[in-house]
Amino acid sequence: MNTKDRKQREIQEREAKILECARPMFIEGGYNGLNMDRLTSMLDYSKGTIYNHFSCKEEIIITLAIQTLEKRLTMFEKAALFQGTSRERIAAIGTAAELFVKLYPDHFRVEQTIRLDSIWDKTSEERRQVMSNCEHRCIGVVGGIVRDGIASGDLKLNDSTTPEDIVFGLWSLSFGGYSIIATSNSLADLGISNPFETLRRNYNRFLDGIQWKSLSSEVDYDAVFERVCEEVFGNELQQITV
Repeated sequence: MNTKDRKQREIQEREAKILECARPMFIEGGYNGLNMDRLTSMLDYSKGTIYNHFSCKEEIIITLAIQTLEKRLTMFEKAALFQGTSRERIAAIGTAAELFVKLYPDHFRVEQTIRLDSIWDKTSEERRQVMSNCEHRCIGVVGGIVRDGIASGDLKLNDSTTPEDIVFGLWSLSFGGYSIIATSNSLADLGISNPFETLRRNYNRFLDGIQWKSLSSEVDYDAVFERVCEEVFGNELQQITV
C-alpha cells in the first residue's frame, strides 16, 4: 500500500469512528444532544481533527442520513430482483421499506431529522448532492419497476399520469406512514392495532385504484410479503426476530 492509499484509509477510518460515536449521541439526545465538545472528549482526536472532517454537527447528521439511504438502496436493489410479476416486485419494494424501518429505526430517525430546513440549510452542497444522488437511485429502482409494469401491460396509465406520479404516491404513503408509526404512541387508541399491516393494505388499495394487475382480489399479497421475507430478506428477518 503506497503512502497516498494509506493516508486515504486513515482518513476513512477516522471519519467512521466519528460517525460511530456521533450516531448514538444523536439518537439519544436529538439535535441538541449531538455536541462537538462531548464528541471530542469521547475520541482520541482533537477538535481540529474532527472539524477537518465535519465543519459542523449538521454535516455529521447529513452523513449519517447518507448512510441510511445507502442501506435502503441496498435493500431496494435486492427487492427489485425478486422473481415475480411487476406488481409482486413492487410489493417486494414495500417489504424492503417495512423491514428497513423495523431493522434500522435509528437510521430512519436521522433521515427524518435532516429534512428540517434549519439543519439542511447548514450542510455543504457537496454532501447534499451525495444525499440527493442516493435518494434518486432509490427512486430510480422503484421507477424502473413501474416502467416494467407498463411495458408488460400490467399497468396502463392515462395521458395525464406519469410513472413519476406513481412513484411519488408510493413514496408519500411510505415515508408518511412510517413517520407516523415512528412518532405516534396512540395508534392503538385510534383503533389501529397493527399499523404495518394497515399500511400494507393501503399500498394495495392505491395499486388496485390505478388498476395495477394482478389486483389484490386475485392475488394474496400477504403471502407475497411472506415469500419476499423468506426468499430475499431471510438474514434481515432473523435480525429483527432475535
